[in-house]
Amino acid sequence: MLKKSLILVTAIFIAPLLFSFKPVGGKQKVLKTIIIDAGHGVMPSGSHNGAKGSYSYEDEICLAVAKELVAQMRAALPEIKIVETRMDENIVDLHRRAEIANENKGDLFISIHCNAAVPIRHSEKIGMKTITVTVGKGKKKRRVKKRVPEYRYWTTPNPAKGTETYIWGAHKNEDKEVAVRENAAVMEEDNYKENYGDVDINSPEFIAISLLKTKQYFRRSATLAGFVEDEFYKTGRTSRGQQQRQVGIWVLQATAMPSVLVETGYITNKDEEDYLNSKDGQQEISNCIVNAVKTYIDWLEKGKVNNEPQQQQQLQPTTDSTQNNPASPSASGTKSFLEMIDQKEKKINAVRK
Repeated sequence: MLKKSLILVTAIFIAPLLFSFKPVGGKQKVLKTIIIDAGHGVMPSGSHNGAKGSYSYEDEICLAVAKELVAQMRAALPEIKIVETRMDENIVDLHRRAEIANENKGDLFISIHCNAAVPIRHSEKIGMKTITVTVGKGKKKRRVKKRVPEYRYWTTPNPAKGTETYIWGAHKNEDKEVAVRENAAVMEEDNYKENYGDVDINSPEFIAISLLKTKQYFRRSATLAGFVEDEFYKTGRTSRGQQQRQVGIWVLQATAMPSVLVETGYITNKDEEDYLNSKDGQQEISNCIVNAVKTYIDWLEKGKVNNEPQQQQQLQPTTDSTQNNPASPSASGTKSFLEMIDQKEKKINAVRK
């Protein structure tokens, strides 16, 4: 017990040294680099990768929104370096996307996607029909006619609509922690051995630090996801809130930084497909994300970056329109989301034990 306590105390004291985002001197800049990831892309065969609408493809929309988002980010936040993982229509491997983010020492990773819903299947009995079946066994086997119901089947478009912002699954925290360890800022310094001695990323002390940082990234990601959904809600979009995919999202857990994946709308919903393909829609989506990032920066600055509280008590809706509507993202919504995740994580750990 004493050994574990010493490790934790050591981790708390040296974590800022190994993972600090603060520049030396001058006013602190909480974000220096943001990674914008346009999901999917055209395969080498020329085929599209991702969901398909009635006339457009997800990879095309992702690239168009990402380009607009990059332009707005550079205009609104000129002091921040903006890096794109996919510059053109061609697909980029997921591993390479994570490498680009980590090589550029990103402080934030935002992946742009479109959602899709399978068509709704319907059936209707239209009468009876005669079929021939085999009954009996061996020498008694024979063919007989049988009357059975006859059905007509068809599908209709799924009316699902709205936005969702995902963070990685709680059960993928180990993968995220490995990414954090392997991309620690101290390891990237040319003279880190002279400055810090032999740093073993597999040592208990270093792992403890990485776990603390992973937890911090997790909460920051959930907080940003809430801010993004809040902005969508204010424009009149249907917000489906912050989400976790149980299967995990590889690129989010492989990047050593707070990471979110924004589902900008349903390409399988005709109205939303038109919106996603329109210039006005792409500009509005991008503006929502930029505003969310600005709110996130303000939240980080108020929390003094490395000292934000474990529970998101400081979160406040940015307009009065969200205060009286339980469907809107809010401070209590983000807090409840984090508490739900904590409970899931405890259950997972209990099963492992």
